[in-house]
Amino acid sequence: QVQLVESGGGLVQAGGSLRLSCIASGRSFRRDAMGWFRQPPGKEREFVAGISWSGDSPSYADSVKGRSTISRDNAKATLYLQMNSLKPEDTAVYFCGACTGRTYICPKHEVNYWGQGTQVTVSS
Repeated sequence: QVQLVESGGGLVQAGGSLRLSCIASGRSFRRDAMGWFRQPPGKEREFVAGISWSGDSPSYADSVKGRSTISRDNAKATLYLQMNSLKPEDTAVYFCGACTGRTYICPKHEVNYWGQGTQVTVSS
């Protein structure tokens, strides 16, 4: 059974930091692009950050650029998202996704595997 399991979410004050993790099991994604996505309350799921299979070429949504860093450790089958200077508008359920067959980018509509999500709540 293929699984992506996120962790690291929680309640944090504005200006704080969180580090999200996503552990893959059941198959290897070491040759696939992956990404982080989020779904704010009452809104559609949106792209946050993406990373190539090798860890190069990270990309970010404008809303998090300069405040977030995506990384991966293929030996540990783990994807990370470090988020700093958090704002109330970052409040959302955060999902990791994998785009099998894609090596450099992972658009939302091409995600083949999703995690179950982890809640991030930023208080003002």
